[in-house]
Amino acid sequence: QVQLVESGGGLAQPGGSLTLSCAASGRTISNYAMGWFRQAPGKEREFVAAINWGGGSTNYADSVKGRFTISRDNAKNTVYLQMNSLKPEDTAVYYCAADRVPWTYRSQVADFGSWGQGTQVTVSS
Repeated sequence: QVQLVESGGGLAQPGGSLTLSCAASGRTISNYAMGWFRQAPGKEREFVAAINWGGGSTNYADSVKGRFTISRDNAKNTVYLQMNSLKPEDTAVYYCAADRVPWTYRSQVADFGSWGQGTQVTVSS
């Protein structure tokens, strides 16, 4: 079982930037797709971005497309989420997750079986 630890959250002003990191331990994530999800108070957890095992394919929720960038460094067993042009509606707890099945590339919450504890992102002036 992989353990995932997110970091990098905090308070940002509208239009600002944050970079989230997700460090994995316990096993390699290099053959698993990875995703970022978020959950705002009173709302369901939603997909933000995903990246395939090699890093050559990515996809994003329409709400973050063009502003967020997901990347990975398999040598460091780490996934990142660069968030630019932040908006108040980006406020949420952000989670990284690993797909349940290796060598697949999916983006539904139910497809991911290993989750971090989450990191709070607050966008406010």
